[in-house]
Amino acid sequence: MRFNLQIVLPMSTISPARSVSEDTVYAKVAWRIIPLMFLCYIAAYLDRVNVGFAKLQMQSDIGLTETVYGLGAGIFFVGYFFFEVPSNILMEKFGARVWIARIMITWGIISSATLFVNSPLTFYALRFLLGLAEAGFFPGIILYLTYWFPSRRRGRMVAFFMTAIALTGVVGGPLSGWILHQFNGVANLKGWQMLFLLEGIPSILIGLCIPFILDDGIRSARWLTAEEKELLEQNLEKEDFHKTHLPLGQIFVDPRLLLFCLVYFCCAFGLYGTGFWIPQLIKNTGINDPLYVGLLSAIPYGFGAIAMVLFGRSSDHCGERRWHFATAAFLGAVGIIISNLFRGNTLVAMIGLTIATVGILATFPIFWPMPTAILAGTAAAAGIAWINSVGNLAGFFGPSIVGLVTDLTKRGDYGLYVVSAILLLGAVLILAFVPKQYALDDVA
Repeated sequence: MRFNLQIVLPMSTISPARSVSEDTVYAKVAWRIIPLMFLCYIAAYLDRVNVGFAKLQMQSDIGLTETVYGLGAGIFFVGYFFFEVPSNILMEKFGARVWIARIMITWGIISSATLFVNSPLTFYALRFLLGLAEAGFFPGIILYLTYWFPSRRRGRMVAFFMTAIALTGVVGGPLSGWILHQFNGVANLKGWQMLFLLEGIPSILIGLCIPFILDDGIRSARWLTAEEKELLEQNLEKEDFHKTHLPLGQIFVDPRLLLFCLVYFCCAFGLYGTGFWIPQLIKNTGINDPLYVGLLSAIPYGFGAIAMVLFGRSSDHCGERRWHFATAAFLGAVGIIISNLFRGNTLVAMIGLTIATVGILATFPIFWPMPTAILAGTAAAAGIAWINSVGNLAGFFGPSIVGLVTDLTKRGDYGLYVVSAILLLGAVLILAFVPKQYALDDVA
């Protein structure tokens, strides 16, 4: 006797073959959001570090010592620290469109207002307020990328986004040098005052446009089809199953996150310990014209942009983060040493600065996929902000230490050797204490 048994499944349990390619969908998402995030970060980073070029003129105008400059450059990160975690949680509440727009408009206004600096006290105050205003932008974007891309694709996306740092050096250096050179005396303002004014305006304009062109997430993206939204959401849901949902209070004491805070501190120490001083380092080799200083400063950042993409892509392809990170940190440390040993030779010093910038910048797109691979929900929002805020305190200590050591020893190279040592410490921490499973794309 033969039985014909036919089982009818509900339609909701059937997963029909998709008519869309996963790679095509992610390329569509990337082209939609990454260029905008990239543009925003260029404006952010330019407003943060243009003080390095302004220093070439403002230092003598308002009587800034190296210590005062280093403290003022770094005090930005104190304000940044206090509002970072609340800002990211508020972005979760109000949505990316509104909150990122608010951040950009307020920091643009404060950055432009830095033209009114007339003493060390006003310099400190405006740098602190700039940090308060910008707090939450970078971790907000890192969090925003987790709304769209799974961990296995995130290294490349973070790399593309963060090449804005390098491009800011490529474009911002010559632009800042040109403004100092060309606009000195316009409207009875000094060149450094025009620099702050002109470079703050783009942030305000972009911020005003953000609510009209940015989507809060997959569900609100009208440019995606229903099938494309389903594919993106399912990929994220699979990954979220293996992630940690920590209570908010535990975020600040979780050993894994404290370790990542320390490692990121080492990355940021390298970035800001050298970034704020690159114009001065180039000037010290005998280049005095601000325009030529700006043009030469573009070279290390140009190579750095390429390195960020190559390291991020290689890390994603290999599914490995730890050795990629350690290699990049080692290059950063060696480059700093070379630039110091040959600081009187423009060619060799520039080669050293280029190697240093390549290594330092390459650590960032490799680092961020590690903590974001293990956090979900509010834990992701608060955790990313906590790591970024603690790590970016290096932006305070890095320039401050370099400035203080320079004043005490009358030699800038000693402070930069400290930066080199901190980068090597970051490499050791990653290799010795970050478990391999936290540094793989598949954290299951």
